[in-house]
Amino acid sequence: MSDRARHVRCGRGTVAHPSTCASSRKSLETRSDSKRERPISPSATPQGEQTTPPAIGKSVVVLIPCHDEAATIGDVIRDFRKHLPTATLHVYDNGCADGTAQIARAAGAFVHCEPLLGKGNVVRRMFSDIEADIYVIVDGDGTYDAECAPKLIDHLVLNGLDMVNCARVPAQDGVYRPGHAFGNRLLTSLVARVFGNRLRDMLSGYRVMSRRFVKSFPALSTGFEIETELTVHALDLRAPIGELSGPYRTRPNGSNSKLHTVGDGIRILRLIVHLVKEERPLQFFSVIFFTFTAASVVLGWPVVTQYLQTGLVPRLPTAVLATGLVILAFLSLVCGLVLDTVTRGRRELKRLLYLAAGDRQSVKTRQRHPVIRTSTRANASGSSSGGVKGR
Repeated sequence: MSDRARHVRCGRGTVAHPSTCASSRKSLETRSDSKRERPISPSATPQGEQTTPPAIGKSVVVLIPCHDEAATIGDVIRDFRKHLPTATLHVYDNGCADGTAQIARAAGAFVHCEPLLGKGNVVRRMFSDIEADIYVIVDGDGTYDAECAPKLIDHLVLNGLDMVNCARVPAQDGVYRPGHAFGNRLLTSLVARVFGNRLRDMLSGYRVMSRRFVKSFPALSTGFEIETELTVHALDLRAPIGELSGPYRTRPNGSNSKLHTVGDGIRILRLIVHLVKEERPLQFFSVIFFTFTAASVVLGWPVVTQYLQTGLVPRLPTAVLATGLVILAFLSLVCGLVLDTVTRGRRELKRLLYLAAGDRQSVKTRQRHPVIRTSTRANASGSSSGGVKGR
């Protein structure tokens, strides 16, 4: 029998010697076993079997705004250094007069100063100054648990989110001051009704955020309403966000809250109304349209009925008022339609800026592989120009 006859078909579209076929089968089995034993990516690893921290290779910063928190800032820094040993801690002194900055510096944190009073002003400065891949923002009053930080970061990275909110769960009775719990539920429900029900605790001061979310956030608020603006920004962008629960403790002795229940509650409510007008103008002005239209119908119906019966308009002021209300109603509707178109353009621009912020890794890649631009003068001399260097 010739060599050609001793060959058999092995595999699809190939002809091989039986010994070759056996060796190829053995190599295929070895290759398939190696594929089965290949490590699974962190995103596909079941919870509880993660061996490598998901945030490895990413820089993490902890941002702590403070106003007279000398009684608690030392413990807060030590707790976060314990649970996030690789993170960099930044404390922002917002007009402290009790030695908060000195205590924070002695505890190993970087201390910055923001003279404009108000948490919103501090957050705007922090987001502008600090560069990182993952941002953890927490109050310096010692009411939040640092042990939750690694879980919040893991949840952000493993699920590809841009913000993870820590919903507060009272650790003991009397954590909230009178009116705070009701006000939080009321304001959160208002935002959920207009912008989407994706968070249970809108006013939490403990969050983890990605770089592209932080660098695309305008931060226009000045005070405690900054949490509301952060939430509405995420909901309006339809950014991927999540929420985990964490214990919320009372302030220790010697630490006083700077939140004013009525004053700051009114400011937050006013901001919600302003954001509805800015981000949902058609709905906002539609409410005005229907209100004015209903008032005009109530006032004008008797006048119209009497005119149809007698041909007279004895209540001329009422008729003029009803006519004016109808005109204002339709002007409001037109304003809503025009501003809705403008808002759509603004929303598209915000989305593009949000995507352009990107991750620091992609920015570094663009810097390592710059765009090569060839100038006319360089071509004339027979040489090409160099790449554009990243800043």
